[in-house]
Amino acid sequence: MLWIIVIIILVLIGFWGISIYNQLISSREFVRNSMGNIAAQVESRWDAVSSLIAATKKYSSHEAETLTNITAMRSKVDRSSEPSAVEKDDSLFEQAMNQLNLVVENYPELKADGVYIQAMEGINKYENKVRQARMVYNDTVTKLNRQVQQFPSSIVAGIFKFNQESYFQSSSDKSNMPKW
Repeated sequence: MLWIIVIIILVLIGFWGISIYNQLISSREFVRNSMGNIAAQVESRWDAVSSLIAATKKYSSHEAETLTNITAMRSKVDRSSEPSAVEKDDSLFEQAMNQLNLVVENYPELKADGVYIQAMEGINKYENKVRQARMVYNDTVTKLNRQVQQFPSSIVAGIFKFNQESYFQSSSDKSNMPKW
């Protein structure tokens, strides 16, 4: 009789462990999906910058070449990327936008160009989407990290080597929408 109770307890512990494991897998996939959404928005944002480069080519080939070189240096962000890779990509994006601001200062008539206006609207739209996607990412990371740290799910997380994920950090230059 005692061995039946032991077997039942072991089976219940097994089901509990499987349930926690599946929850951890689900949470980790939400984190990866959230990073994938960020990657999609970042890619769209760079596509909008490419449209701006096309607009600047009409005005100055030198600046357009510099921008093309900056966009060639950018790293590809995907669902397996770390927040640091996205932040590196953001730095290159900022360089490109600063270079574009210099072009606009040298060629004020560029501001009235239809391609330029449309591309800037697209960049602003995607910049906002990137910001929102980062917030969703941080929320999903919070849920996973909570599961990895809280008892008793931390036991299963430790056994199966689930680790905490990194958050996007807020910086003073990212607290406001860009003004270009």
